[in-house]
Amino acid sequence: MSKMRAHPLKRISITSGVLLLLLAGAILLGVSLGSTGYRVDSLVSALLGKDTADATIKTIIWQIRFPRALLAALVGAALSLGGLVFQALLRNPLAEPYILGVSGGSAVGAIIGIILGFSRFPGVGLTAFIGSMATLFLVLMLSSGSTILKKDSLLLAGVMVNAFCSAVIIFLLSLAQHSKLHNIIFWLMGDLSMAGMGPVARLAAMLFPCFVLIFWLSHSMNVLLMGKESAVTMGVNIRATMLTLLVTTSFMVSATVSLCGLLGFVGLVMPHLLRLTLGPDHRVLVPACILGGGAFMVLCDVLARVLPKQGEMPVGVITAMLGAPLFIYLLKRNGHRSRYERR
Repeated sequence: MSKMRAHPLKRISITSGVLLLLLAGAILLGVSLGSTGYRVDSLVSALLGKDTADATIKTIIWQIRFPRALLAALVGAALSLGGLVFQALLRNPLAEPYILGVSGGSAVGAIIGIILGFSRFPGVGLTAFIGSMATLFLVLMLSSGSTILKKDSLLLAGVMVNAFCSAVIIFLLSLAQHSKLHNIIFWLMGDLSMAGMGPVARLAAMLFPCFVLIFWLSHSMNVLLMGKESAVTMGVNIRATMLTLLVTTSFMVSATVSLCGLLGFVGLVMPHLLRLTLGPDHRVLVPACILGGGAFMVLCDVLARVLPKQGEMPVGVITAMLGAPLFIYLLKRNGHRSRYERR
């Protein structure tokens, strides 16, 4: 009991320190690379803020690339942490906001807000949050025939709701004005190009309290993995804990979707890789997902800007190309396990 309650401060410090360095390196790479090429010495002068640095380079780095790198880090942290929470509460390694349809529901709500002419914040953010909560409630209702934690029913419910959300999105696009279609379609594929320090600061103000709350409940997440009986014995209010975590996670996802669109599989890739590397303790995994997920998204955004010879591709294309094969692998592995257990 005492070992469970003791915070592994040393592991948290070491892991967070390493991943913080990785995140800092990814952000440095993000502000240094792009479609506009410059000499290394010019980039270094601009990064160090020297007076001799070219004004154009300084503008590109500090007003375009740096806010975009910060936005990518925040979005990656939120989606990665959201996937970790869903996987813990539902005890399903395949659970994550995109696959369960929560991101799709947020997108439906956000598009409704855009069509109605609401401001990006708080109007579109509010409609996105309502869409995510409605979708999450629907998925849990559809999968609760025998138990809310049943893996197959949960996954099938998420796939069905996601398909329905996709149909609704297409329907809404057919109603949108022609002038808004291009922006909405590009946004749906995951767009970080509209980053600015104002939106980044607002998103950070919304996400940081969520990060703190989830870390505070990380021990309760460990206890929930032991089963309901053990959780009740150890004094965990199961209903209140699950409701708090689900609402907090849906809020984080809706905030990122309203600003950046759909970014799939981030919540699947990073929690799974970090859990394999660091173990199942959520007191370690929560800060690891925040920092590791942020670094992963920054690197994906760098690839989205560097790979095309002209312009850039939506960062959601990169995350899907990396995450979809992992999803198929996990689905196949879980299928083998299920057949083995039935024998």
